[in-house]
Formats: sequence, C-alpha cells, structure tokens
Amino acid sequence: MTGLQTVLRTVVLLMLSVCASVVQAADVKNVRIWLAPDHARLVFDLSGPVEHKIFTLKKPDRIVLDVASSSMSANLSKLSLAKSPITQIRKGKNGKQLRVVLDMKRSVRPKSFVLKPNQKYGHRLVVDLYDETAKPKVVKKAVYRPKSTGKVRDIIVSIDAGHGGDDPGAIGAGRVREKDVVLAIAKDLKKLFDATSGYKAVLTRKSDYYISLRGRTKKARQQNADLFVSIHADAFKDSRAKGASVWVLSPRGASGEVGRWLARKENSADLIGGVGSVSLEDKDDVLAGVLLDMSMTASRADSRQVAGNIHKNISKFARMHKPSVEQAGFVVLKSPDIPSLLVETGFISNPGEARKLKTRQYQRKMAQAIHRGITSHFARKPPMMTYVAEAQKSKKSDAARVYKVVRGDTLSVIASRNGVPLKKLRAANKLKNDRIRIGQVLNIPSS
Repeated sequence: MTGLQTVLRTVVLLMLSVCASVVQAADVKNVRIWLAPDHARLVFDLSGPVEHKIFTLKKPDRIVLDVASSSMSANLSKLSLAKSPITQIRKGKNGKQLRVVLDMKRSVRPKSFVLKPNQKYGHRLVVDLYDETAKPKVVKKAVYRPKSTGKVRDIIVSIDAGHGGDDPGAIGAGRVREKDVVLAIAKDLKKLFDATSGYKAVLTRKSDYYISLRGRTKKARQQNADLFVSIHADAFKDSRAKGASVWVLSPRGASGEVGRWLARKENSADLIGGVGSVSLEDKDDVLAGVLLDMSMTASRADSRQVAGNIHKNISKFARMHKPSVEQAGFVVLKSPDIPSLLVETGFISNPGEARKLKTRQYQRKMAQAIHRGITSHFARKPPMMTYVAEAQKSKKSDAARVYKVVRGDTLSVIASRNGVPLKKLRAANKLKNDRIRIGQVLNIPSS
C-alpha cells in the first residue's frame, strides 16, 4: 500500500467515524407535557441529536412517532394525561427505530420539530398536538355597549406573563421560578382592572404554557389592546444585581450592559419555546412605511409616559435598578401600533429580592403599582369613544358650567343666557334673593 493510499484510507475511516457519531443511538431520558388553550405540547428530552418522522392513523385515532436509532429510559407512567387529548402513550421497536404511539381521544393535527441545546436544556424533540375538533375562535374587534352619547367601549389592557410551560424563565434562590411569580402578578393585575369601571384586562396566557414572543404581541393585536404590558422577574450573571426596572423600546437597541444582556436573553426565549424569531413582513409601499413610522412614534411616546408612571409607583416601595425608565430591543415591545412596556419586577437571582417576589403581599403591591400607573395615564389621555373618555368629557363639561359675574350682569340675564330657569339657578347657588356681586362665581345647572 502506497503512502497516498494510506492517507486516503485514514481520511475515509475518519469520515465514517464522524458519520457514525452523528447517527449514534440517543436515549429519551424524560417526557414532559404542557397544555395550552389550543394545543398540547409533548417534549422529549434526548441524550443527543436524532432524526424522526411522524404520521397519523385513523379508527382509532393515533399519532405514531418513529425516532431513528434511539431507546427510551423515561418512565411514561408518571406522565399526567388527564386533561390532555391523549388516552395513553405506548413505546416499542420498529426495527432499529424507537416507536412511540399516542392513543388519542379525538382527532388532532400534529406538528413536530427538534431543538438544539441551550442554557437550560439539552437536545429535545417537540410534538405539538392541535385540536381539530375545536371551533375556530372568533376575534371580536372591540366590545361595544350602546350609550346615549354613541358607541363607547372599555379600554383594553393586554397583560403578558413572561415565559411559561417548557420555558421556566429565570430560577432564583429557593428554586422560585420566574414563570410562576409573573403569572401570579399578572392575575392580580387583571383582578384590579376587572374591578375598575371602563377597563377590560386580558391575559396572553392564563396558566402554565408557552407562547412565542411574536405570538404574545399577536394576541394583543387580536384583542384590539390599547396597551400591552409584559411582566418579568429576571436574573443576572451577578447575584448582587438588584432592583426593579421598567423598559420601553429603544430605536437604537439596548442601552447599557444590563439592557443588552437582558434583551438578548428575552429575545432568545423563542428558541426555548421552539418557534424561532419571526420578522414582520417587509412593506415596499412608501406611504405604508410612513404611516407605520408615525404610528410607532406615537405608541412609543405613550409607552414612555405609562412607563414613567409605573417606575415612580414601584420606587415608593422597592429599590429601582436605575433612576429612570430604561430602553432595550425586546421583541415583545416591537408592536408598531400598540403602546408597549416591560416591567422587570426585580432580580430573582438576588436572594433578598427572590424572597420578596415569591410572597403574595409583594406580588399584590407590584400589581397595584402597575395598575395605578396605567389608569393615571388613561385618566389624562383616554382613547376616543371609551367610557373613560366620556367620563372625562362629563367632568370637563361640569367644570365649564360655572360663570364669573361681571359689571352689568343680573341673575335673570345670566339665567336667560344659559337657558336655565331663574328659580333653578337661584337654588343651585343657594341664593335667598337675586342679589349678586361682581367677581362672584355661580354654578350653572344643566338646562
């Protein structure tokens, strides 16, 4: 054998070795299930990368998952399937393949994909089961109720509890999980709005399941939200970092090292959830671009005003990370037509703040601070044709119904000028007679 042949043989053997390592057997170490309103998600934790295929069978309904060169050590009997569309999960062999069969209660549409390792998990195979029997949800453009002044509606606030499901978010001292803390605060905030006249609050997620970052803003748009607030309780690489913060979108990206780090971390959440970052469609139309820019400028101005209110409220009982509202490039803040802000309720990686964040009292305090910040903004600047706007008009109208007496005025002339009976004007100002003086302020009752 010549020297060249020896080299070629060595190269071939190395290539075969690499190929063998790529398709080496993988083990399914664990299986998790998450239930969302429109689908169930199965997550298979793997010891390495795999190839797979999935197909459906009818009469009875089954989903079959074949995983190449793999085995399963996970204990399927511990998996809770009670509220899922799955009756049972069976495992077996199909040649060298691991075969997993899902016996279904009803027909579903499966979607599967693999995920590469990240900072929280190793290789994963994800199967989403979408319910085909569920009726499509009709999205109402707004909730209108008739009133004498015309059609008015509630102010709609979209409340987003970050993370969820297979994405726990940050995990702090005592194993407190960000996804649990922020969902509790979001629910408290919704209760406050439900008890506030003229407001309607909607949650992007109501329990422990994952929604993509773009999916969260899409839900807010479907709900015709007037404001989107995303709630988080993040961590930092240094456990000494502490303080709550309020964020709005920066046109130039993140501001400061912490801002950049947090923005990268939040924006990569879709990789955890397995959806991937989805860009908004490019618009070539110049006019559409101008209108979009104007809309985003207006929504960013409102975002800063609301964020400033909330920052001030939280600072009354909590340490703030920075003395003012911060800016970063969070994906959930990029809705061009909805004022959006993100509240970091504290650093869960800080032991002291983690202890506070998991208490119901502190969670309610945080919800109250956010609620006051939002309602105080809309009290000054309510959207048109809302109950709050109509109430503001009423107050201004009432405030305008006063008159300051000038030289030459008589009570009867003032009454005639405002279309009010003299007797009624006299009663509204508790006057015993028609005598008035220059500079006197009279209340003008409605005619």
